Amino acid sequence: MKDLKLLEKLSLTLGIPGREHRVRKLILDEIKGTFDKVSVDPMGSIIAVRQPRPAKGKTAPRKPKRVMLAAHMDQIGFMISHVTDEGLAYIAPFGGFDVRNLFARVVTVCPDPSNPAKDLCAILNPGVKPLHIAPVEDRQKVPSLSDFVLDFGLPAKDVHKRVKIGDMVVINAPVTYLGENISGQAMDNRVACWIAIEACRKLRHHDYEVHCVFTVQEEVGLRGATAASHTVAPDIAIGIDTTLAVDTPGVAKQEQCTTLGGGAAVTIADSSAIGDYDLIETFTRTAKKNKIPYQRSILTRGGTDTGGMQRTAGGCRAMTLSCPTRYIHTVTEMVNSKDLRACRDLLAKVIEDL
Repeated sequence: MKDLKLLEKLSLTLGIPGREHRVRKLILDEIKGTFDKVSVDPMGSIIAVRQPRPAKGKTAPRKPKRVMLAAHMDQIGFMISHVTDEGLAYIAPFGGFDVRNLFARVVTVCPDPSNPAKDLCAILNPGVKPLHIAPVEDRQKVPSLSDFVLDFGLPAKDVHKRVKIGDMVVINAPVTYLGENISGQAMDNRVACWIAIEACRKLRHHDYEVHCVFTVQEEVGLRGATAASHTVAPDIAIGIDTTLAVDTPGVAKQEQCTTLGGGAAVTIADSSAIGDYDLIETFTRTAKKNKIPYQRSILTRGGTDTGGMQRTAGGCRAMTLSCPTRYIHTVTEMVNSKDLRACRDLLAKVIEDL
């Protein structure tokens, strides 16, 4: 899976909402030469522009329409909210983790979002009695996030020198290849960053002006996409994100949303946006014409950057292209390589045919 090495790097690069510095640097280095103009807006989103590239014998439009692609850079995580006199630390969430996935985790604490050399490790555990001495009723309780503490294993004075309120905290997790699948942290939404970059690399001829935006702070309210779309003022907006693939035991067929390995997910609607009907038809028609595997889906809870773009200023035609993902909002999010490539190929074909 040589073409997925970039996704592996993206997964392992830390960046929660408002602390996307390292991911932004990685993407800026990676996209050199792919776009005609690259800038970073005041919030930190990357806006990368490709001017129209008409096919041979055609003339570029004098006032080309704009298509905005949005792939958010941030991942869910935490910030340190309090450091005790004893050198332990409490955390505040930035994005939604299920606390059942937080027990006995090794985390990385980042005092400087731009400098990994200052990082340090800690153990994340709830401050409750261990199994050996806990009463039966306590063993049946799920601790709340406010119960969890970071233990640095360092003298308190060293912790106070190195750690402060507001430092980024990310759970450690490797990238693991399982057959045709790849699992790791932050697939939501580094998957979309990979799809956007690789789709734009595949583009040959297109009449639209393509604004590929790698957005910030999606996980806390679609903030980067909303701001950037005022700058871009798109005619068409395509959000790229992950979506639920709950094709696992214990979930009814009608609740599974998508199937891992079933192809690119053309998202009809989610809780933040209803996709433009004609755009949805364009994606499905293009998939059929080019024999690209796809599936249609509705996500009843959860939103994407599409919601931020669709309602900007006078509004625009918008929809979401999604990559099916198991175990979303954990650090073992799993995607299928065929779905990734289907999303990439479908997005490139649609842009070329707009």
